[in-house]
Amino acid sequence: MNVLARSVGNAFRNKVRTAAVVAVLAVAIGLALSMLVANQAVAGKVAELNASVGTVLTVNPAGGQGFEGGGEPLTAVQAATAAAVPNVSTVVGTKALRLRNAAAAAAQAAAGQGGRGGPGGQSATTVTTSLTAAVDAGTLGNRNQASSGTTGTGTSGGAATPAAPAFSLPITATGVGAEVDAAGKALELTQGTGLGDYNAASAGALLGTTLAEKNGLAVGSTFTINDQTFTVAGLFDAGTAFGNNALYLTLPAAQTLAALPGELSTLIVTVNSMENVDAAKTALQAALGSDKADVSQGQRNLQTAVSSLGSVKNISFIAFVAALGTAGLIILLIMVMLVRERRREIGVLKAIGAPNRTVGLQFVLEALVLVALGSVVGAAVASFASGGIATALISSNTTSAAAAGGAGTGQRGAGGGAGFPGGGFPGGQGNPFGGANQLLTSVTASASPGVIAAGIAAVFGVAIIGALVPALLTARIRPIEVLRGE
Repeated sequence: MNVLARSVGNAFRNKVRTAAVVAVLAVAIGLALSMLVANQAVAGKVAELNASVGTVLTVNPAGGQGFEGGGEPLTAVQAATAAAVPNVSTVVGTKALRLRNAAAAAAQAAAGQGGRGGPGGQSATTVTTSLTAAVDAGTLGNRNQASSGTTGTGTSGGAATPAAPAFSLPITATGVGAEVDAAGKALELTQGTGLGDYNAASAGALLGTTLAEKNGLAVGSTFTINDQTFTVAGLFDAGTAFGNNALYLTLPAAQTLAALPGELSTLIVTVNSMENVDAAKTALQAALGSDKADVSQGQRNLQTAVSSLGSVKNISFIAFVAALGTAGLIILLIMVMLVRERRREIGVLKAIGAPNRTVGLQFVLEALVLVALGSVVGAAVASFASGGIATALISSNTTSAAAAGGAGTGQRGAGGGAGFPGGGFPGGQGNPFGGANQLLTSVTASASPGVIAAGIAAVFGVAIIGALVPALLTARIRPIEVLRGE
């Protein structure tokens, strides 16, 4: 106890010097902790990206994407064929629909607008619903309609053509064969429950929060699609207005509504490991036939981005080690200086019988007191600075990564098409449960207690090592030489 009290007292013997040492240590420790937080954030994001798109393949009809025409529809037989391909762990079929508000569809039909094609470009039948789209068409939506000659005003022989009613955005409805999103992960609901058996007919539905709010619906509320009543079983939040302007049904329910039993819009194929993705893609394309299906790999579009994030992860770890080493060096130099200053005090203690380990322990404890103070301030600094430092580290990488993801989406719609809000389902930015591009650009760093505790533990370990060297120097001090010099 006397050793501890003496160590604490010695740490505050020179208050100005103590404040300066603590400030320098706080900067080094704060930087080290910030780098550790950034490292953990990037590592978690890389793992999330790999889990989301690294082992997922998307199969679309050959020449067809989302609601765009081309190709023959996929079938349950092809899904079974895909499931039999080596290294394929799961195959989930989807059926996509475009829902129009019944009143708006009738008004547009009366104005001569009519339907603009159904899912996969395979059906012109409009599926109507009592729901109102969560997003208004606005200037852009109406301008797009006008460019195709379906809205606007004109004159014919001096007579004005009546303006067509405002364009109403469709609602994306997707039937899925399992409780997974486009990335093959389990659906994450904010309220309610899932739909149970997704391969069985059901009157349940999962709604985006924005769509539910727009229509005043909650879990347990009902709405209609083609005069069939559905009950809201759960709500999800995709984080975007377009992503939330969507709903999920069981696969048979969607096929029945489309009057196309057995047809599929997309197959979501999950491979058992990233190492087998290339081989599985080749085998899958061969099994289904290049004239029947297009197999896309989301990982390719993000490979460069993930590699860049991996570089940031390595840089942040190196910076963490460097900052940690700097803190240890500061402790070493300070304690060497203190040992030299207190040679007489050490000599007296040894002369009255204090063993070397007691004298050395006193200096180690003094160093730990300084480190503890520096860690408290450094942790506060890291809490405020880690986010900014992480953003600075990844800003250039996220810009290039978003461009890479955008290019991939533009090339193949990530399994969707222009008919899906925001780029298509599944896997695009408009995916109701968040696409890989959203994941890539949402790297955030937060100083969690666990990470801070691990960083401080590492700092204390380095401090002990740095303090042991000067502590061992006390063993070389001979009391007789110190006293003789006095």
